[in-house]
Amino acid sequence: MNYDRILIRYGEMSTKGRNRSKFTNKMKSNIKRLLADDRIQVEAQRDRMFIYLNGASFYEVKEQLLHVSGIQSFSPVVKTSQELDEMKEAALELVKRAMIGATTFKVETRRADKTFPLDTHALNHEIGGHVLRGTENVTVDVHHPNLTLVVEVRQEAVYLSCETYPGAGGLPAGAAGKAVLLLSGGLDSPVAGYMMMKRGVEIEAVHFFSPPYTSERAKQKVMDLADTLTKYGGHVRLHIVPFTHIQETIHKQVPENYTMTSTRRMMMRIADRIREQTGALAIVTGESLGQVASQTMESMAAINNVTNTPVLRPLIASDKLDIMDTARKIGTHDISILPYEDCCTIFTPAAPKTRPRTEKVQYFESFLDFEPLIEQAIRDTETIMLPKKEKEMDDLL
Repeated sequence: MNYDRILIRYGEMSTKGRNRSKFTNKMKSNIKRLLADDRIQVEAQRDRMFIYLNGASFYEVKEQLLHVSGIQSFSPVVKTSQELDEMKEAALELVKRAMIGATTFKVETRRADKTFPLDTHALNHEIGGHVLRGTENVTVDVHHPNLTLVVEVRQEAVYLSCETYPGAGGLPAGAAGKAVLLLSGGLDSPVAGYMMMKRGVEIEAVHFFSPPYTSERAKQKVMDLADTLTKYGGHVRLHIVPFTHIQETIHKQVPENYTMTSTRRMMMRIADRIREQTGALAIVTGESLGQVASQTMESMAAINNVTNTPVLRPLIASDKLDIMDTARKIGTHDISILPYEDCCTIFTPAAPKTRPRTEKVQYFESFLDFEPLIEQAIRDTETIMLPKKEKEMDDLL
């Protein structure tokens, strides 16, 4: 018996009311985009979603589904009618296949259809007894079984499975609006992007590229980071902004201890323009309070001064070790530590101002009109859609 479908449980999405379809439809399109297999069909119901494999390998699909935000858990399932004998035979075949190396099992029934004539206890007894009679050297252990057979009785059918896998949880990427992520080549910003995607946010990533001080390898590193984020359910459009001229101008014009503050302010101004162009509602950064000189409260206040757009900092209270652990979990750690410098690490002053005053940095910047430089950088920005195999949304629904 081969698994022919996967049952997906929503988790947090189940708490949504009349707008639940907005979330389920977004997760459906994210899954279709991620799997990119014409054989696979996805059906979204109010409280469950089904993936019809149609010959595709469950175990290949499984590895991709583990990362999709919005999925609480999922199981490969076999579908039967509500006929008890059919349920018993399917249960026996499933357990025989799954019991390799196991000696104990239990049956766990979930009776969503309350009109079904047998209650959960009676169903557990009927199915469990049939499995015991059809197997050898196997016993029931309701407390610590090697194997759990889940039987879910619903109005339209009965679904049986011996495997349940945890999903990423949260909300489907793109269901809660769009934000611009300042994506460097470091550890923090990809983790910040992942956390926002897990809360349903679609990401437009902005990277500042300063050749010849930064290399093509540094650019590729950021593309790889953005591409890694796409496996969490959404596409990512990466905007690569040429930043050399602005950075050199800041270095010449602004006193050394204020160059870092001014650099971040120019980045924020450009990111805000891209936000307007793309219809995003907020800016996301990977800042963690007190981690470096530009991440003190005074520095963040001076940097925020250039925009009225909400700036979201999901890592603001995170410990660096926690950030590194999350980076390992989501697959960005080994890319982030590659030794290719980005523009945040060049022209770094020996003693950056940790408590910059907004009026001072404004004064230093007032001697030169940065607006033409900003406009030119935005005009010359390169935009890349990731993953590169991205299909049009209409083809996937």
